[in-house]
Amino acid sequence: MMNIKKYKEVSSLWVTYKSGLKYYILKKTKDENLADELSHEVLMKIYKSCCSGNEIKNIRSWMFQIAHNTVIDHLKKEGKFVDKVTEILETNENNTYKDVEEFVEPLIKLLPQKYATPLLLSDIEGISQIEVSKKMNLSLTATKSRIQRARKLLKEKIIECSNLETNTKGNPISIEIKANCEPLQKQSRKNS
Repeated sequence: MMNIKKYKEVSSLWVTYKSGLKYYILKKTKDENLADELSHEVLMKIYKSCCSGNEIKNIRSWMFQIAHNTVIDHLKKEGKFVDKVTEILETNENNTYKDVEEFVEPLIKLLPQKYATPLLLSDIEGISQIEVSKKMNLSLTATKSRIQRARKLLKEKIIECSNLETNTKGNPISIEIKANCEPLQKQSRKNS
């Protein structure tokens, strides 16, 4: 839990999260100028509430919730609320899954080959584990073991290379690539 007591703390948080927040707003509005405007509005809302004394359990979630609500409020004002909000709510989860999926394969390729290959074949290419075991000349037990180990290693890589925000059901809400993860930064730049 965190209690923001000084405006200087907000500036530091803003520097950390502004690009992710703007990207989120841009994906929802599909308008660069509007995304800039709404990002500024989000910053002002964060400043206004920073010294309220309220405990914030997860700063990142709190800031993205403010961004989400700001987009919704803007759509209400513009009279585009019903159509656009329905679209945002329907696509939010699917877009996040797509965002996560874009970075999974490059992360798998960072794993040792004996784990990466069976995982790519089974989980990315959709080949049955029995077929994977035949292709790799492994027993089915060894194949299953390697796939499980690869999934565990992949999860560690995801945690190491990104800030993945999930809802209470464990479904991804947003993903932000850490600056020190060069393979995913390259993938992120390629997708931009």
